[in-house]
Amino acid sequence: QVQLVESGGGLVQAGGSLRLSCAASGRTFSRSAMGWFRQAPGKEREFVASINWSGDNTYYKHSVEGRFTISRDNVLNTVHLQMNSLKPEDTAVYYCAARTSYGTSSSAYTERSDYGYWGQGTQVTVSS
Repeated sequence: QVQLVESGGGLVQAGGSLRLSCAASGRTFSRSAMGWFRQAPGKEREFVASINWSGDNTYYKHSVEGRFTISRDNVLNTVHLQMNSLKPEDTAVYYCAARTSYGTSSSAYTERSDYGYWGQGTQVTVSS
């Protein structure tokens, strides 16, 4: 059974940092793109960042570019999201996602439909 388990969320003041982690089990995702999405109350789930299988192509939502960094460890089957200079508008439940198929290493994969596996989410709250 495939599982994605997020951790690292919490409450932080504006300007602070958090590091989210996602541990995958049940299969290896070393040849699949992975991503992070978020959903704020009353809003649609939105793309935040993605990384290709080798880690050399990354894509970001414009509003987090320069503040967030996505990375992965294919040996440990994990993906991380380092979030710096957090703002109250970053408050949301953050979800880890993995593609079910390999795809292409140059594609951004910014749509929810690009991913077949999802974690349960971790809450990030940024106070002003």
